[in-house]
Amino acid sequence: MVNGAGEGCTQLSAVADAVLYEGYLLYPYRRSSAKNRVRWQFGVLLPRNWVERDAPVTPGLSGSADSWYQQTECLVRARRGDAAVRVRVRYLQLQHKQVEAADGEGGHRPVESLRTADGAVQLSFEEAVPRETELVLTLEELLHGGRTVAVGAPAGAEYEPLPAGAGRTVRRRREVRAATTVVAEPLAPELYRLRVRTENSDEGPDPRAPRAAVLGRALLATHTLLVGDGVEFVSLTDPPAALAEHARGCRNAFTFPVLGGQPPESGSEDGATSASALSAPIILPDHPQVAPESPGDLHDAAEIDEILTLRTMLLTDEEKAEARATDPRAARIVDRVETMPQEVFARLHGTIRSLTPAQAPAPGRPAWWQEGGDDGLSPTTDTVLVGGVPVGGGSRVRLRPRGRGSDAQDMFLAGRTAQVSAIFHDVDGSVHLAVTVDDDPAAELHGWYGRFHYFRPDEVEPLGVADAPDQVRPPRPNTPRPARPADRPERGRSDVRT
Repeated sequence: MVNGAGEGCTQLSAVADAVLYEGYLLYPYRRSSAKNRVRWQFGVLLPRNWVERDAPVTPGLSGSADSWYQQTECLVRARRGDAAVRVRVRYLQLQHKQVEAADGEGGHRPVESLRTADGAVQLSFEEAVPRETELVLTLEELLHGGRTVAVGAPAGAEYEPLPAGAGRTVRRRREVRAATTVVAEPLAPELYRLRVRTENSDEGPDPRAPRAAVLGRALLATHTLLVGDGVEFVSLTDPPAALAEHARGCRNAFTFPVLGGQPPESGSEDGATSASALSAPIILPDHPQVAPESPGDLHDAAEIDEILTLRTMLLTDEEKAEARATDPRAARIVDRVETMPQEVFARLHGTIRSLTPAQAPAPGRPAWWQEGGDDGLSPTTDTVLVGGVPVGGGSRVRLRPRGRGSDAQDMFLAGRTAQVSAIFHDVDGSVHLAVTVDDDPAAELHGWYGRFHYFRPDEVEPLGVADAPDQVRPPRPNTPRPARPADRPERGRSDVRT
């Protein structure tokens, strides 16, 4: 066991669990909710022949696009010959819970729901089982070929009888085949590039099968925890000047590593390194932390706990009963909200974490723009070519989200018209259009405080004046600054409370 590794992993475990269960089940935590019918959006590693049935995947930092592999590359400093790295590969394995009613002849038949004699309701639903593989490698082993280990999970089934012979629940899992390779290469004295690559090695399913049919063979919410003994991880988002070129040489695909541990003291020079790191399919800042005021996981860590708690309180008794029957984790959320002490609830109302004064904007810059944050970029005036047409702030578009690799929430907006508010450039070089939807009654409010929907250029269709609705809203050059794609995982979400 690596000395001190347990302490480092403990620091990051809460954040890693938030990543693991992000989007697992969203408010209102019921099976009947439309958003809970399209799940598993982050870090999904599917069989290669299914993912590449049309074309090879295009690597990017965000893990919201389906892939068959995930690759982490980061810089490490090691000043001891016996230095070592602990690697923990974590993901969810899909598990289908099927409710079966007794048929009166000693057999069972599958049903969508069943009420038992004690009044409890059982619902068929897709659950997930957490999986983790841990390996420890010395620096010497890493530099001499590294190691490849199986990180898959076996198939399985469990049967649980229901009270009074009403039936049973059957939980079935398909085999997941996957492997992780860990290796390192020297770059300079005491400086190395560490690579962790996890691949789905299953080639069995029909490549034309629907996504739902192959999710049982996938790794879901895949991410990697890294802890060093005699090893320091170097920040890729804010590396020391002397290592900036080496940091740019790291190639991360469908995941991005950030430093773990406590944030450094103000003015400290130690913020560029840490003894631990988390490589997640959701883009996070260095030293991510779960807000200490949060009383427990809500599966949508970007949202405000107080709002979600209040909304959960307002669910009807019937809705709460459905949530409890949907999934044990949903039941725990409802129970926690109903029994939350007033003093715990009061802590959710808000807190001040920084008293840094705001700087006045430079002349000619919108109020939300951070001067010098991205030299040469101007979101409200930049344009991007879409079908040969320049599109920028104030442009009219029709939303055409792609069928594969798109956020489930975006699919609900297919065919709707929208207005572009700004053009943003992501950390991986991709471009995103921030838009507000025309027929959203709160569109002006969303624009005022910067809550946008984000689409790629190939997901929109420019509209001419004749195509635009009668009521066209003027551009809003002075809206408050929204979260740039570099600040969020994908589609404007920031999945760990900081």
